[in-house]
Amino acid sequence: MALEDVFANFTVRDWEHEPADGTVRLAVVGIGGFARQRALPAIAASSYCETTTLVTSSPDDVTAVAAECDVSVVLDYDDFLAGERAAAYDAVYVATPNALHGRYATAAAERGKHVLCEKPLEITSERARGIVDACADAGVTLMTAYRLQTEPTVRRTRELVHEEVIGDVVQVHGAFSHPLLEHASPDTWRLDPELAGGGALVDLGVYPLNTIRFLLDCEPTGVYATAHSSGGPFADVDEHVAFQLEYETDATASCTASFDAHASSQLELVGTDGKIHIESPFGGVVPHEMVVESGDVRMEYTGPTVDEVCEEFDYFGYCVLTGTDPEPDGEDGLADLHAIEAAYESTETGCRVALD
Repeated sequence: MALEDVFANFTVRDWEHEPADGTVRLAVVGIGGFARQRALPAIAASSYCETTTLVTSSPDDVTAVAAECDVSVVLDYDDFLAGERAAAYDAVYVATPNALHGRYATAAAERGKHVLCEKPLEITSERARGIVDACADAGVTLMTAYRLQTEPTVRRTRELVHEEVIGDVVQVHGAFSHPLLEHASPDTWRLDPELAGGGALVDLGVYPLNTIRFLLDCEPTGVYATAHSSGGPFADVDEHVAFQLEYETDATASCTASFDAHASSQLELVGTDGKIHIESPFGGVVPHEMVVESGDVRMEYTGPTVDEVCEEFDYFGYCVLTGTDPEPDGEDGLADLHAIEAAYESTETGCRVALD
């Protein structure tokens, strides 16, 4: 594979084989900060989705949001669960706290609605299995919201890995830190283990965890993890976490995540014949800055940013409209939860935990 060819077609949507007709009408379930600031604008900018319904605990508080998004149907959670105005949407985007994903995703599937669910899919693999089974029984599309799998930088990196441009991948280094309390109050649900299912590992570590699985196209066979919390607002969850993963190919990955460190994200893959470095892959809008070394050749690429959230909704809409199975499906979300549970077991036992 010539690196020039990859960079020349960098932003191509290789998943969009032909244009799809129509749009998928979405009910956005959970109108928190991410939904307001990132998801709703991305849906409005997308080609294959539109927001037709908002579901929230306080309908009166989203009047301005509904008007701005030109959405006429606003429901509270009880009305949504009861099936009120179900004809107004074709699919749901579940953006509630993690422990509530199953409740709303399953209710939607039982009414024949497709489901795009934020990650992690639920707070335990057992509860996530309930979502997967409900969607399978209903014959609806289920996609776990791993937006990086739809983002050009990550997709081009996977091509380079699969074409062995850097040889066999030996080491992967992934890191994601975000100073949570600079953007949220100490009573945020992300610091409540009953709602979040964990701390930095669940909220931030899942990004390198899933992205590395996607890039290597293989599963981890073992994990060793350590976690630390300084107390205070972080007393009940992991504030900082480090975990090492072993893969079927004998590659290893070393990852870190933190709720209380300078905002930063990095991803680097080192192979027998070269390496790939992606600058800031996990921060929300990937700047499309990467360096590829292959043998004696070194190339840098810097291109226009692409809104990965918009890419995610277009990908989901395209899959629904064309009957295509999404790559980040429910089983993908389940696999990450198995690894997360093993990592937390390792933090408690101090031992490596094998993964089936």
